[in-house]
Amino acid sequence: MNIKQENFTRYGKDFQEKLCRLMIEDRPFCDQMEEVLNVEFFEKAYLRAFATLILDYREKYGTHPSYDLLAMKIKGDLKDIDKAVQIQVRDFYARVLTDKDTIREAEWVKDKALDFCRKQVLKEAMLKSVGLIKTSSFDEIQKVIETALKLGTDNNFGHDYLMDFEDRFLIKSRNPVSTGWSRVDDLCKGGLGSSELGVVIAPTGAGKSMVLVSLGAQAVQDGKTVVHYTLELADTVVGSRYDSKITGVQLKDLFHSKDLIRERIQDIEGNLIVKEYPTKSASTRTIANHIERLKKRGIKPDLIIVDYADLLRPVKSSSEKRHDLENIYEELRGIAQVHKCPVWTASQTNRSGLNAEVITMESISEAFNKCFVADFIFSLSRTASDKQANKGRIFIAKNRNGPDGLVFPVFADWSNVSMKVLERMDTEEENVQPSAKEALSYIKQKYAQLNNK
Repeated sequence: MNIKQENFTRYGKDFQEKLCRLMIEDRPFCDQMEEVLNVEFFEKAYLRAFATLILDYREKYGTHPSYDLLAMKIKGDLKDIDKAVQIQVRDFYARVLTDKDTIREAEWVKDKALDFCRKQVLKEAMLKSVGLIKTSSFDEIQKVIETALKLGTDNNFGHDYLMDFEDRFLIKSRNPVSTGWSRVDDLCKGGLGSSELGVVIAPTGAGKSMVLVSLGAQAVQDGKTVVHYTLELADTVVGSRYDSKITGVQLKDLFHSKDLIRERIQDIEGNLIVKEYPTKSASTRTIANHIERLKKRGIKPDLIIVDYADLLRPVKSSSEKRHDLENIYEELRGIAQVHKCPVWTASQTNRSGLNAEVITMESISEAFNKCFVADFIFSLSRTASDKQANKGRIFIAKNRNGPDGLVFPVFADWSNVSMKVLERMDTEEENVQPSAKEALSYIKQKYAQLNNK
């Protein structure tokens, strides 16, 4: 499959010169063009050379060149090209500097240039996809096409540190979703914020799914729209757990409490969508596509829950599982950023976390690095005796928006999906010891004191 290389010839020299001038004068536009422009699109050699000067400088220094800097680069960086072309570049730039009038039809030029360049990028993506079809790499094909479609679409320059000063002090900019536990909310400034990724770490059987349901139920009761992806349990089972959490009816009594539950949930202002995917059948791409379908139906999530990320299939498998997992967590945070809402998920501990009194990030299964991208991480530890007594501990392992390294006792009664975060075991002046061994000894001492009272 051959695709003929096209250029700007059809638009004429005047169009191309205006385009080069706009790349100097309009920085946001140049940001867009940088993603999709091939300098070979320019018909004339002097315009190719001029555009190359701009793009090379931006790539090397990460900033946009000034008029004076471009003048210096034209004098010093064109020695290796044809002298006739050098003269044409200098002549063109001299005309740019003397003509300070607003470019006529500037918006039309920008629209046509971006449209042309984006079409060429898409054609290249389609060509690449042909080879991927042979290997049935459908997720990769979709990724290639979607990436091509996104290029050149963002003209947002970014947060200007000085000009946008006030924006940093607007609480609504984070738009946090409460966890339902005031002590945790206090630590992370109101809850997990927009575009943030939260991770619950716990060993098998400790209650990761219950915690995620508790977080989702709080958001639903607060009037939020929650989309809950379950990769291990049936959607009806997850729905029943929400019934129990929201109404207080124990799981074992739900079947006989249908009318009571209907009465208690009918006034809830929030919305809940539970989507089930078999283990390892869904990727982050699958989730992203489902969210887009929901948005077309007018359902925009305020909170996304993935139970749990370790059970997702990588979009593109690597030779090592840990790399796959790291990519999955990065992609989940990407979903949070794209849809500007928090994402909660969970991660399994390794064997060292099974009977640990305090679970730290060192106990995380398979790939420790997968939590580097997370904004907030807490672990839930429950020994065999803890489970019998409906108690346990959470450890604030990572917190971008506040303090971490703190331990809180919890009351966890999974018969009605209830978890309460109690007062800290230590005083406000004390910190949990950094050593896991010391932390373990500290917790044992505190619990011995509590049990003797």
